[in-house]
Amino acid sequence: MKVKNQADKFELTDVAVKMRDVNLFYGDFQALKNINMDVMKGEITAFIGPSGCGKSTLLKCINRMNDLVEGCKVEGTFEIGGNNIYAPGTELQTLRKNVGMVFQKPNPFPMSVYDNITYGPKLYGIRDKATLSAIVEDSLKRAAMWDELKDRLDKSALALSGGQQQRLCIARALSVQPKILLMDEPTSALDPISTGKIEELCSELKDKVTIIMVTHNMQQAARISDKTGFFLLGELIEYGTTEQIFSNPVEKQTERYITGRFG
Repeated sequence: MKVKNQADKFELTDVAVKMRDVNLFYGDFQALKNINMDVMKGEITAFIGPSGCGKSTLLKCINRMNDLVEGCKVEGTFEIGGNNIYAPGTELQTLRKNVGMVFQKPNPFPMSVYDNITYGPKLYGIRDKATLSAIVEDSLKRAAMWDELKDRLDKSALALSGGQQQRLCIARALSVQPKILLMDEPTSALDPISTGKIEELCSELKDKVTIIMVTHNMQQAARISDKTGFFLLGELIEYGTTEQIFSNPVEKQTERYITGRFG
């Protein structure tokens, strides 16, 4: 029941994440400038743009990972389920349960497949073995890995291939039933086959989990995202449906970037 109560706190509205007047500073350096954006529930939203333009910085604001960076200051509001996640008293553990994250490089824990997936549920108070086993099966099925790993649950996660490790990290994130999944270049270290599996998985998951993905791969954004935001030098230059961004961009800077004429 504890998990359900925490999940209820961030029940999503149609706008999964509402960002208003967001500025972010690392010391004296301004990394994000006046970002206003609505990420919609049940969609895949892609952030594109050159390296250092603020994509990953903004992504990490949505579960307050930037709190861990010394000298980082965030202005403006991020609302999830009507809650300003930067308001005093926000429980970070509750926030990060509802807003999971998958990083650029696979980072499975040095333990078994089973223990990787049950780590989060145990953290939130689930101890019943039958319940944990059901969570493992459900999470691996949602990550399209159950048939691959059902006979290897007691084996080290570090023995898996890179693509399998990344899908295991997605299964681990899904084990606590997040409402939003943040993905920071989740396929950049993977081969094309593994990349395809994760893209297919994202498309299957979006009905249950709102996905926000940073990617340098514009073809990937065009293939799987519903909305795309183009960032440059800390500013959101253009945001719209992926079809519009790639076929009929409004801003010249967007057009130059997606046609490879940037810079």
